[in-house]
Amino acid sequence: MSEPMLHLEAVAKGYNPGTPGAVQVLRGVDLSLAAGETVALVAPSGAGKSTLLHIAGLLDSPDSGTVAIAGQDMTGRGDRARTAVRRRDVGFIYQFHHLLPEFTAAENVILPQLADGVARAQAAARAGELLERVGLSARADHRPAELSGGEQQRVAFCRALANRPRLLLADEPTGNLDPETSDRVFSALMALVTETGLAALIATHNLDLAARMDRVLHMDGGRIAAP
Repeated sequence: MSEPMLHLEAVAKGYNPGTPGAVQVLRGVDLSLAAGETVALVAPSGAGKSTLLHIAGLLDSPDSGTVAIAGQDMTGRGDRARTAVRRRDVGFIYQFHHLLPEFTAAENVILPQLADGVARAQAAARAGELLERVGLSARADHRPAELSGGEQQRVAFCRALANRPRLLLADEPTGNLDPETSDRVFSALMALVTETGLAALIATHNLDLAARMDRVLHMDGGRIAAP
């Protein structure tokens, strides 16, 4: 059996320990995600889903527990090693697109590839391919201010997948969109995920969207609830 693409074991995280304002956000989270699997993480606000995603994506470190990506135990690894794995293997999508306003849609997808050492012509070809898959070929030369909210988020999806990650982490990726646009944008995301075969952990409040994924995990009180 192959190694899970993401494996968390007994992950705990708190803030301000030993003070009156101490908060225990995660309380021994166990989670495994296989290559090609889409998993919804459903949680109320303040349940710790964003913290969990940040730890899973090596943007933050747990107080205790194990985080492994593609079979690599990242526990105690230095910033350089964590950055290399994050750049190579992990793609992030947030509720707000965070596109660079001075660059076109294509350039926003090209830039992370250039940062990873990809030649510009190759990066441009990859950007064009991804934008075509989400129906934005005709908008490639438009800047974010010239795009609708749904179009901006589809560009953000392409940017997250530009460097061919093996793990996608998304935090309420359609939470800032109206229901009709949310459904259309989510369909575009799922098509990309299916085509590329990567593992995806997607936090959402939308139970209808969650039901379209392979599994649904519920989180409350800093723990993953038993199915």
